[in-house]
Amino acid sequence: MSDEIIQIFRDAGAILEGHFLLTSGLHSPVYWEKFRILQYPHYTEKLCRLIAEHFKKDNVQVVAGPTTGGIILAFEVAKQLGVKGIFAEKEGETRVFRRGFTINPGDRVLIVDDILTTGSSITEVMEAVKKLGGIIVGIGVLVDREEQKGEFGVPLFSCLQSATIAYPPAECPLCAAGVPLVRPGG
Repeated sequence: MSDEIIQIFRDAGAILEGHFLLTSGLHSPVYWEKFRILQYPHYTEKLCRLIAEHFKKDNVQVVAGPTTGGIILAFEVAKQLGVKGIFAEKEGETRVFRRGFTINPGDRVLIVDDILTTGSSITEVMEAVKKLGGIIVGIGVLVDREEQKGEFGVPLFSCLQSATIAYPPAECPLCAAGVPLVRPGG
């Protein structure tokens, strides 16, 4: 299955090579441009189906994701599970649910995100869910690019596992070699 998933990313032109500044602040020679996938409903539907199928027996009541890519993923996974999909927005250093989105105490919540590198967006959404009394049943992502596995305390499912090297800026060999840094989407 992973060959089929990687082919989706290749066909969409979503695997970029160069010198990239990631949202996490890290630098990487590879960038997974999720919006090249998310622009195609048939790819998005297929990948979200994998996440929904994995968690269908977990009695999910709400699917939540972080802005921006997580909005699309939360909607599509929620649609496939027949539940509501919401998203958490940045507010300072945290994330909050706005726009009348609610999670009731005891609601079973699945968190979705696009590309997992450090897990900071997921952790922020988890904190927002817990603050409202939701029970997190799992996490689903398109690509898990972590080199060292983080622990979230709940099951993690990724459509594709692809450890991709990332460097703190001070240790980046691409910076040392003078390769221009690209900020995708910027």
